[in-house]
Amino acid sequence: MMGPPMPELSRRTQPWRLTQRTPLPGAGDVSPFCVGMVDDPETIVAAFDAGINFFFLSGDLHWGMYEATRVGLARLLARGGIRERIVVGVVSYVTQPEFIPAAYEEAVASVPGLGRADVLIAGGCYAHDFFVRLGTLEQLRASRWLDACAIGASFHDRDAARLAIQRGLIDVAFVRYNAAHTGALNDLFPHLPRPRLSLVYNFSSTKGYVAAETLDRLGLGPDYWRPRVTDHYRMVAARAELDGVLCSPRTPDMVRALVDAMAQAPLSEEEEHYLHHLVLLASGRAQIDEG
Repeated sequence: MMGPPMPELSRRTQPWRLTQRTPLPGAGDVSPFCVGMVDDPETIVAAFDAGINFFFLSGDLHWGMYEATRVGLARLLARGGIRERIVVGVVSYVTQPEFIPAAYEEAVASVPGLGRADVLIAGGCYAHDFFVRLGTLEQLRASRWLDACAIGASFHDRDAARLAIQRGLIDVAFVRYNAAHTGALNDLFPHLPRPRLSLVYNFSSTKGYVAAETLDRLGLGPDYWRPRVTDHYRMVAARAELDGVLCSPRTPDMVRALVDAMAQAPLSEEEEHYLHHLVLLASGRAQIDEG
């Protein structure tokens, strides 16, 4: 199957190890995987035991969907001696400056033993609201609100993300690249400085996964490679521009599948292109090349 050529970008040839660490200024050293929403609280415990020490908790949007994450963090912290070994980012999607601090405070208070937010994150940023929210984050960091020493943002606007990362305005940026949304290959990744002040984590990495029943419907038989969900993390791991990924393994079994996937090399450029093309096939925007 063929498609448009991919831009010339540097690639990572070695997989991320869940136990490896990268300094996140002010907050400590973090794993390349950051765990957010889960379905089973034991997933948080399993992730930590597998080597992950970076966690993502919402202070407002999808509050109910983070219940298992809150319970899981509380169980993990109840072991004792854990708090200094993990880094927890708390995200708020509120844009009004006067309401932002309360969202972070409520999230921290909801998890027994958490005590502080290591990273304050502005969620779902666009260019028109980012700088107002950034000003609030900078004030909160300067005042050590909830003992936070680092700030970050997740972006739905790659122009805003590019500017924030280029200027080192935040300590960690969360951006979106996946098989269904490949725009970052052109308007973000080629423009990121190396070295840089901001860590860059991906999110929504598995969007574009094509299930087996869809492959059957498309007529892709056993002679075609049928990627697993975890192969999409291997695709993201190939991007040298990324320091890690925000993920949502729903169960402990999914954590184990992630460990197994990271025991393999990142996808090759040809394999990455294949995942992109599967999305086009599934959406009717391309056809199988029988040649």
